[in-house]
Order: sequence, then structure tokens, then C-alpha cells
Amino acid sequence: MSGGDYVHGYSEREHQRLLDQAGSLVELLHADTAFPAGSEVLEAGCGVGAQTVTIAAQSPGARFLSIDISPASLAAARERVTKAGLVNVTFQQADIFDLPFPPTRFDHVFVCFVLEHLKDPAGALLRLKTMLKPGGSITVIEGDHGSTYFHPDNEDARRAVQCLVEVQARMGGNSLIGRELYPHLVQAGFGQVSVSPRMVYVDGSKPALIEGFTRNTFTTMVEGVREPALAAGLMDAASWQRGIDGLNRSATEDGVFCYTFFKARGIAP
Repeated sequence: MSGGDYVHGYSEREHQRLLDQAGSLVELLHADTAFPAGSEVLEAGCGVGAQTVTIAAQSPGARFLSIDISPASLAAARERVTKAGLVNVTFQQADIFDLPFPPTRFDHVFVCFVLEHLKDPAGALLRLKTMLKPGGSITVIEGDHGSTYFHPDNEDARRAVQCLVEVQARMGGNSLIGRELYPHLVQAGFGQVSVSPRMVYVDGSKPALIEGFTRNTFTTMVEGVREPALAAGLMDAASWQRGIDGLNRSATEDGVFCYTFFKARGIAP
């Protein structure tokens, strides 16, 4: 990923994790995601198309240009969109920091789970702002790993989550960026900035979220940084496994897991 490294990698397991995450969070993140018919939307950093299929299906009259720097991710996204029968999406390989489009081309920009991986998220927002017509909107969605809490509490599980935060920071990213969206958008010059927190709450009455989010999205994401975390001496192997076991313990009938995403919107001057 341009301007930073994708901490989770590009494996088939990560591909599936992204799909599980998107599928379990559609209502929470996208109940209010809609773009007017006739508008042109730039989706910056579409990845494997996990979000693309949702936003394109919910705004069938809008036209989407979805970009990513990874050819493999674009191929996966294109396949997903084709299988979904969507005809309002075009894909193009492009770098957010070196966009091949003229200024003020787009009516809207959509960015989801991208800024956290960039070494210069502020610069990315400034570049994307140039793509918008005056009065055009940007929508940004990011998580915040610091918002994670669970029952039963487990010190090693909390340390494992912190390992993910630290590994991503060492790679130039910021997995706590959700809480920073408001100042980032304001400082980039967007107006009418608003941010709404979207908390995922999972308990035994929500088996789909236990499987789709607690286990297959969040715990799998933490498990993915085992090797760099151990190599850096952030935890030892035994403590790490106790941490993963603790996260899995929260994904049981009497466990509870909470995590907050942040959805921001701003208007280009």
C-alpha cells in the first residue's frame, strides 16, 4: 500500500477476513451510506472489494471508480463485483498519492480502512480533496484498536491487542486513527465535518457476530501479527497463546466483546 505497509498482508486468509468483516458490519457501517443517482464516486483503496459491493449495490444510480495499488486485490475486487451482478463499478490501478485524474473530477470520495495503513494520512486527505468538486463530500471509515474491551478480562489478551497496535505503528501505520478522524478532516480543509462512532457489541445472543466479527475478523487479525510481535520481543510465545485464548474466550456464550468504528464525513470547499 502506498505510503505505508499493509500490516495484515495479502494472503488468502486475510482476503477471507476482510470479507467476513464486511459481511458482519454492513448494517452498522453502511445503513446510511448512499450516493445520489448520476454522481461519480471515487473509492480510494478498494482492496478486495469487500466494501465495494455494498456501496455500489446501495447506490445503483451512482458511478464508482474504485482504485487500489495492488493488482491482485483489484482482480479479486473485480471478480466479486462481477459475481454480484453490479455494472456501476470501474476499476483502475492507482496510487492515492499520485492520482492520474484531473482535479475536481468527482462528486464524492469514499475511503474505508485505508488511512490506518498510511504513513501520511494527512497528505492522503489533502490529495483526495483535490479530486472533489466544490461542495463534494468525503466519507471516511476507520477502526480504533484502542477501543477494544471484552469479558472475561484477560491481561495477555490486552497485551496481544497492543502488539497489533505496536507492530502497525512500526510499519508506519496508525491503528488508533479512528479517534483522530475529526481533526484530520478539519486540518485538511474540509468543512461541515461530522463523526459518528459505531460500536460493535457482541454477546451470546448474537452468534453471527461472534463468528463473523469476534472470531473471524478481530481475533484473526490479531493472530496475523504473531510472528512480528514475537520476533520484536513484544510478547513470548506462551503469553501470546494465552492472549489469543483469552480473545477466543470472549467469543463464547457468556463472553462479551466490544469494538468501535468511526465514520466521518466532510465537505470540500
